[in-house]
Amino acid sequence: MPVSTQQPPARATGTIGVALIDGTPLVREGLSSLLNRTAGVRFLGSAEAANVGLRLCQRLRPDVVLVDAALDPRGQLAHLLSSASGNMRVVLLIDDARRNAQYIAGALAAGVAGVIRRSAQPADLLRAIQAAHTEGRYLDPLLAPTLAAPTARPHPQPRQPLSRRELEVLELIADGLENQAIADRLYVSVETVRTHVKSILRKLSSRDRTHAVAIAFRSGVLTVEQQGSRPARD
Repeated sequence: MPVSTQQPPARATGTIGVALIDGTPLVREGLSSLLNRTAGVRFLGSAEAANVGLRLCQRLRPDVVLVDAALDPRGQLAHLLSSASGNMRVVLLIDDARRNAQYIAGALAAGVAGVIRRSAQPADLLRAIQAAHTEGRYLDPLLAPTLAAPTARPHPQPRQPLSRRELEVLELIADGLENQAIADRLYVSVETVRTHVKSILRKLSSRDRTHAVAIAFRSGVLTVEQQGSRPARD
């Protein structure tokens, strides 16, 4: 299974190391060419499959990983990459088939730092890489309305409003944090976080954490602006 890597000297200070996991050869060639000629960015390598890409990133430790959304339909790869290193940021390349609120919200909940259309202009992709690396969050402006807009059959507002603490927990879930990390951030026990999560799922009538995030965005409990104003994760 093709893997393209470079063995450059140690990265210069301030240079963003980028890897790519994408199933389309033409995309891999085009993005490697773009990144190789961009100042402040060093292209480290690419892979065409999720399992090979995971090993590639474990070995090269890029600052930013670009991932083809078609290779990560359930957000598992994004979660593994994001949890492997607190300094590794995942930017998801979204195709038209996955341009919907539920998928994007699920990707954010899985730990994705950036979401951008596969059809975006090169300058926009470079902006996404820079923002994901320095700020820990980037949402393509043309995808933001998709995430924020209500569906044809919107979910009703929860019968019981979320408490302030439950909202904090939900925001951290949307940032991709697991229960232990949420407990550490809020200085509470993991069991307390589990209790809050159960209450959130019940109040939002959601199946799981990802579904809760999607419902929260669609119903206005969470907003794009609200998430964008949060400080980047460590």
